[in-house]
Amino acid sequence: MLSLPTAYCAACIVGVEGSLQQLEGVRSARVNLTLKRATIEADHEVEAQTLADFLTSIGYEAYELDSGVLSTTATEKNSRDLLMRMGVAGFGMMNVMLLSIAVWSGATDATRDLFHWVSAAISLPIVAFSGQPFFKSAWASLRVGRLNMDVPISLALILASSLSIYETANSGKHAYFDAAIMLTFFLLAGRYLDHRTRAVARSAAEELAALEVPRAHRVLADGKEEVVSVNEIAVGDLVRVVPGARVPVDGMIEDGESEVDRSLLTGESLPVFAGPGEMLSAGEVNLTGPLVVRVAAAGKDTSLHRMADLVALAETSRNKYTSLADKAAKLYSPLVHLLALTAFLAWMWISAGDVRLSLNIAVATLIITCPCALGLAVPAVTTAASGKLFKQGMLLKSSTATERLAQVDHVVFDKTGTLTEGKPRLDNLGDHTPEDLAVALALAQGSSHPLAQAIVNAAQEEGIRAARIAEAREVPGHGIEAIWSGQPVRLGRAEWLGAKGIDRTATYLKVGKRPAVAFTFTDNLREGAAEAVAALKKQGMKVTLISGDAPAAVQDVAFRLGIEDYRAAMLPEDKVAAVEALAAEGRHVLMVGDGLNDTAALAAAHVSISPATALEATRVVSDIVLLGRSLEPIGGSVALSRSATRRIQENFAISAGYNVIAVPIALFGFATPLAAALAMSLSSITVSLNALRLKGKP
Repeated sequence: MLSLPTAYCAACIVGVEGSLQQLEGVRSARVNLTLKRATIEADHEVEAQTLADFLTSIGYEAYELDSGVLSTTATEKNSRDLLMRMGVAGFGMMNVMLLSIAVWSGATDATRDLFHWVSAAISLPIVAFSGQPFFKSAWASLRVGRLNMDVPISLALILASSLSIYETANSGKHAYFDAAIMLTFFLLAGRYLDHRTRAVARSAAEELAALEVPRAHRVLADGKEEVVSVNEIAVGDLVRVVPGARVPVDGMIEDGESEVDRSLLTGESLPVFAGPGEMLSAGEVNLTGPLVVRVAAAGKDTSLHRMADLVALAETSRNKYTSLADKAAKLYSPLVHLLALTAFLAWMWISAGDVRLSLNIAVATLIITCPCALGLAVPAVTTAASGKLFKQGMLLKSSTATERLAQVDHVVFDKTGTLTEGKPRLDNLGDHTPEDLAVALALAQGSSHPLAQAIVNAAQEEGIRAARIAEAREVPGHGIEAIWSGQPVRLGRAEWLGAKGIDRTATYLKVGKRPAVAFTFTDNLREGAAEAVAALKKQGMKVTLISGDAPAAVQDVAFRLGIEDYRAAMLPEDKVAAVEALAAEGRHVLMVGDGLNDTAALAAAHVSISPATALEATRVVSDIVLLGRSLEPIGGSVALSRSATRRIQENFAISAGYNVIAVPIALFGFATPLAAALAMSLSSITVSLNALRLKGKP
């Protein structure tokens, strides 16, 4: 099973499946675009990491997942179930309303009773079937001695249906079949809208755990190797890590030299040298040379797994946030029950014990107090806001993201891959002679190092031709050397060439005995980064840049974007501590990041955003995913969310105002089934139209 974080369209499905199925040993490959995941059936000798490397090499970023760690999700199933129940309720509502119109138009006696019985035959099974989400939720709440909004809803549906059967059996004039089934439909519509806005497939902690390498190459006493599960690795074992593979354990290098990519864990944009005595962490990528590592921690004890635990803890903490709808429900539920009970008891006293009349008025009170308007108040606005943000390139994943985004007063950005593209660009090509450029190009073509590739790209854009070199070889962890015109040439680290390094991102070229010359690099700012930062600052928000990269690189980006508060060399736990410290000061933090090293901080923030190019685990923990390349939409997202929160509060006010008018009508016995149904529909439509006002916002 492979994670495909950058797959986004049908062409990706065809490309990935077609490419994999052409490989020897692969029997089948299926891509799930919703989960951004490929499930592959292959012969035993075909390694998952080999398939992931192959897909990455042809342009589809891929990571091996441990299928045993991932749990199946019922998100899509629940969504389809709600939609199906809503469709059934809608079909029944239309038919019952047609029958009700005949009754409202003056049908009497046997004709009225017949229409009522037909309505009962249609509505009772539909209410029993479609209303199950409310009945189950209400029962679960009552079992633990609590009240939620589904309790009065369920009570209204049960009493309305029961009383309607009683009225019909006794040739009564009034029945609430139409109101019951309409209430069911509108509430299911709100529940479905709310469910779709959540779209959280699974826990980010599970994603992080699944990204851990499930197998390792253990070195035996006789020098032979065996592939075993990471769970079988013990402290003190020797593990071989080949170039291009992720490190499966925490440990110290016993043998070999290489360069290690730590960008996923620390945010360092450039690979770092790793030799004997250096410590490696699980999840880092070995780039250039084979390494033998002495295991210090494996499985649940690795730094990567500890990061997953941090994420899980932060997620649990943030899930305690109570939405406006939940707060309203706490007041709404007991108030509705109290009103209905008061109406019943009052009319029992007024009517000298007329149970039939008293129940009619109590049920009318339950229905007309409009739980559907309250149920639609948040989902209608959230859906309108998510639609508006989606058009701007932002996908809401959390039902409370809009409310939390509206409270933001401090924005924290990661650097590499977030504010910058994470791809170094040669910026001093013009400072070098054509001869040096030709030699540098020839050496760089033999390496996959990011700086070497930047030299290749810049030189090819200028039409420079590579010099003829011989005996080229890459020295893991140091650079590339060869022979050119009878003299040795080297491209790599300053200390390897005997040169003095400068305080910038650079690589060095040494030709023969001539002094080494530096090739310097900058990282391009991400599209829209400057506009986003400027817009946020204009709205009065404080902006902070935190990164695991070197101080010089962080300072350069901060200066270019006008960010005064920046911090470098931050480990994942440091980022979490920084976000939590701001929260302790009473700040509501928006965190924007893209790497595994940002995941725990994203979970700890009040609200979080990650680009679509981020890893699966990072996107899952985020409340909002930035779909396009540009960061510019972030600038206006807070203002739009504040407007959406105002619409939600207005919807609550509409619902409350409606009840102030409608409840007395019901309490005094003037609410006929027709009045209850029309009033309920009018309030729901009003709430929805108010939510649609967001679409006109810039």
